[in-house]
Amino acid sequence: MTPDSMAEHIVILAGGVGGAKLVQGFADICPPKRLSVVGNVADDWEFHGLWVSPDIDTLTYTLAGLIDEQKGWGVREESFRALGLLNRLGKETWMQLGDQDFGLHIYRTERRRKGERPSVIAREIAERLGVRVPILLPTDDPVHTRVQTPAGWLAFQEYFVRERCAPPVHDVRFDGAERATATPEVLGALDRADLIVIAPSNPIVSIGPILAVPGIRRAIERSRALKLAISPIVGGRAIKGPAAEMLRTLGHTADARGVAKLYAGLVDAFVIDEVDRSEAAALSALGLSIWVEQTVMRTREEKCHLAERLLKRASLATKDQGVA
Repeated sequence: MTPDSMAEHIVILAGGVGGAKLVQGFADICPPKRLSVVGNVADDWEFHGLWVSPDIDTLTYTLAGLIDEQKGWGVREESFRALGLLNRLGKETWMQLGDQDFGLHIYRTERRRKGERPSVIAREIAERLGVRVPILLPTDDPVHTRVQTPAGWLAFQEYFVRERCAPPVHDVRFDGAERATATPEVLGALDRADLIVIAPSNPIVSIGPILAVPGIRRAIERSRALKLAISPIVGGRAIKGPAAEMLRTLGHTADARGVAKLYAGLVDAFVIDEVDRSEAAALSALGLSIWVEQTVMRTREEKCHLAERLLKRASLATKDQGVA
């Protein structure tokens, strides 16, 4: 697809690993000025006195070309000497922060303590690391995902990293979301958008906190942009992370339909993998246009291919008044 045939402004809502893959595909084929990424800040937490922002950092490292491709997070060829010393000193070190991570978190925390806007800090971190695509925070206010397990309520990183997603999740809440204010950068991006994409991230704990910030869901609903979401569930399984099991324990079906029902009424089109092609007819009953594509992204080429296919279909759908 040539730049002239692309949407003028594309906004992607994304979590960490899965979302970053799609974002990378779009970033490889789109001029940076036509793309904005809205990340999840509800995973943010303080470790060792430092403010850590896992999903935003994963997006930043990915677009900066620093990501550890094998793990999907962190910096490649990272060292862990600081963490090793903290362990010797008796500190809990289940959150695997590398030495370069520590450098980033020190920088972020120092600026936050000076009262600077988190959005400005995130933007300048990305720019200094060579990222040209804007990474936007949904809010500058603290929002924290907590999950209810048989052992009680846990911060998301306690559940995700320390407990390795083992406990069943019976409820999810986003502390602070109801008091948060959406950033003008995000509202402006959504207002300008003519294509809004929800990445194949966990719909509950990655996309959910973004939509929970007052004003963001409404801005998407009111937007005249074509809106589409990509299922993170393929063949009844999550590509990565606890999405399938979380859907199941929270009363949803752990399949593409379970995800589609969460987005029905918000998006125009829902993208499923070729493996789930047989579900397309039933899913269309939810009032969604169903697009079937290869959504599993193992290589850089597959990331770009999916982005190209979505842009092509979005262009056709716009010409056909939102159906494809």
